[in-house]
This record gives sequence, structure tokens and C-alpha cells, in this order.
Amino acid sequence: MKPFLHVRLILVLLGASCTWATAGEWLDLRGAAPIRGDAAAGAAKAAVCAACHGPNGNSIVPAFPRLAGQRADYLYWRLANFRRGAWPQSPMTAQAANLADADLRDLAAYFSSQAVAKPAVATAPSARGEDLFRRGDTQRGTPPCQGCHGADAKGPADARLATWPSLRGQQADYLAARLKAYRDASSAAASSNEFVMRGVAHRLDDEAIAAIAGWLASLPP
Repeated sequence: MKPFLHVRLILVLLGASCTWATAGEWLDLRGAAPIRGDAAAGAAKAAVCAACHGPNGNSIVPAFPRLAGQRADYLYWRLANFRRGAWPQSPMTAQAANLADADLRDLAAYFSSQAVAKPAVATAPSARGEDLFRRGDTQRGTPPCQGCHGADAKGPADARLATWPSLRGQQADYLAARLKAYRDASSAAASSNEFVMRGVAHRLDDEAIAAIAGWLASLPP
């Protein structure tokens, strides 16, 4: 499936409205309004985040995602889902539980504005991973990842898909764990985005997941 056709399919599936939900329900991110926050205020609130996500959001622990340079809309909705207990198995649930909506917006704005640091240890690129990202796998019915995450892996240019994350240079271990969670449905589908990712990831085996995660992690900032 060509990338632009994949984006159009996602837009048709997700429609055009955004609805809040409780912890036991999935959050509809269709047509979610753009996120606005105060990056300076977020910097003052982000000190505790460094313990896991590193200075300025540049994580040095493979299991924890890099937040620096991530799209603000994605960060905000991830935090919002943690706050409502959509992932009770995560340490982030307790961290986000007492944050106000303004805190979530400010933190998202802050981390989104931070420069992405070059990783201390380089990840070897994977030709198989690049092929899956750019072209998918027609034999297994897997669509190309760039359809939703952009040809440069920095997220789609279409503003209607602003809640989809940048994957470029992300931690390989974290990416692999997230893809396996989608595939194995080991966490609740907290939003409409998770429903889409489950449909994609269930077609990926461990080798394909490792290849995609490794290639994305190898990309320079």
C-alpha cells in the first residue's frame, strides 16, 4: 500500500472528532485540537522526569523512550492517558496522576522543544528494517510504517495526524517493547491510535520488530 493511501485510510477509519473517556474506555483522538503549552513553565516541572528520561529528555536507558524533540501532541495525549490510568501497569501512571492539564501541556511543549542528542552508543542499521518501514511486507499484509510516521520517521506532515509520534532515533529496546505490546495486546487500547497500531503489529514477528526498531534507532537526529 502506498504511503499516501495508507494515510487516507487512517483518516477514514479515525473520522473527525475527539472524545474524552474514562480509564476503562478508549480515547478517541479523531480531529484532536492542536496542543499549546508553555515550554519555559514545562522546564521547571520536568526535573523529576530526568531520572528515567535523561537530561532534557534524552534518555540513556534503552528501556525508556527519548522525549526530546518528540511531537507535543503525541506527548500530551500519552501523558493524558497515563493520568487517567489507561496503562495501570506503568510507573508513569503514578507520576501523571496528580498533574493538571496545564502541566501536561507545558511538559509536552518543553520536551518537544528540546534538541535531540546523538546517542552515546550507535545502533547498527538494518536493511530489513528500512525495507519494512518504507515498503511494508505485501506477503504478510503489513503496510509501510512511513504511511503514518512520515518518510523521514519524524511523524506525518498532515496536521490531522499530529498525535502520531516521531520514531526517528528512538531507543530500539523501547520501540521493540511497544510493538510487541501492540501485537500481543498486552495493554489496553487506550486510544484510537492504539487500535490502528494493533492492526499493524499483529502481522509482525519478533525478527521484523527487531529489524524495524533497530533501523529507526540507527537514524541520526
